[in-house]
Amino acid sequence: MNEKKKMSLAVQIFIALVFGIIVGIALTGHASVAETYIRPFGTIFLNLIKWIVTPLVFFSIMAGVISMRDIRKVGAIGVRTIVYYLCTTAFAITIGLVLANAFKGFFPVLQTTDLVYEAAEPVHFMDTLVGIFPSNFVDPFVKANMLQIIVASLIIGFAILLITPEQDSEFTMVTMLNDVFMKAMEMIVKLSPIGVFCLICPVVATNGPSVLGSLAKVLLVAYLGYILHAVIVYSFTVSTFAGMSPVTFFKNMIPAILFAFSSASSVGTLPINLECAEKLGADKDVSSFVLPLGATINMDGTAIYQGVCSIFIASCFGISLTFPQMLTIVLTATLASIGTAGVPGAGMVMLAMVLSSVGLPVEGIALVAGVDRIFDMGRTAVNITGDTSCAVIISAMERRRKSRK
Repeated sequence: MNEKKKMSLAVQIFIALVFGIIVGIALTGHASVAETYIRPFGTIFLNLIKWIVTPLVFFSIMAGVISMRDIRKVGAIGVRTIVYYLCTTAFAITIGLVLANAFKGFFPVLQTTDLVYEAAEPVHFMDTLVGIFPSNFVDPFVKANMLQIIVASLIIGFAILLITPEQDSEFTMVTMLNDVFMKAMEMIVKLSPIGVFCLICPVVATNGPSVLGSLAKVLLVAYLGYILHAVIVYSFTVSTFAGMSPVTFFKNMIPAILFAFSSASSVGTLPINLECAEKLGADKDVSSFVLPLGATINMDGTAIYQGVCSIFIASCFGISLTFPQMLTIVLTATLASIGTAGVPGAGMVMLAMVLSSVGLPVEGIALVAGVDRIFDMGRTAVNITGDTSCAVIISAMERRRKSRK
């Protein structure tokens, strides 16, 4: 008797996502039921993911640094990664602005009187720079400050290399701890379908179809931007720089994309994204460095959101942006993607910075704040897809460099 073929994780997550949407629609008007009895299980799952992510990032980056055996190689990969992230973010904000201008006539003009929005205090780049260096060993883990964890793991990884560059026995403990947390991650990831259902259902039940009414066209333009950026930019980069079929890339990315869409958390998606990158052939030492960094600073989807919302808010206030103002938005959003890294609610902070840079009223954020979660689901899926495309490309470049030696 043939053994039944096991359903893939991607299919399980997709079924859970669809089922969660259906149940959420059925519970529209009874959102308290979903919030009280369904969301807590999603929160438990997300808490487990967040719990495993900090030690996983710490030990996987450290193991990656050690396996590279060369501090200069780590530096070279770091520079390429940041350049790639900045370039794709610039493309993303440009796509968002072009689409928003093309569909500007279809946007609704909402009432802008009596708008109130308390913008978070913009974080100065120098404050962010100081903030990435930990002053306490435990604090980054308690606060899940990914940039500080990355810096700490790099420093300790470099120290191990400098002390024992050739002795494999000294690396055994780090490798073992990394394997332990990887295995724990695998156990938690198997619960993804349950987590996805419990996370998406309350969102649909709370917002309902009615909330989309006036902002449906803005959301559609944003999602069109998300899709175009993923299909055009990532397809081009992985095929050109990694020699990989875009179909293969996106097919293997489905579990991470679906999870990111339902959870709206780049850091929470990291364990699944690491698995997807491995299936796509990304080197473990590269992906363990590139993906955690990307989950923190790479915001392509968020950049598209900035572009669409900037034009929409401007049109609501009867303001037409000039070409120099749009160039300012591109520059501000690109730099802000790194400048606001690790800041809670970075998407809203970035949007406030972008609006301020071209003199648009920050109060306009109140027009889109009600459906920000729906924007966030799509932009998170784009963000994590960009992270993996970078890991695949950097891995291919490293392999080509080794073959030339």
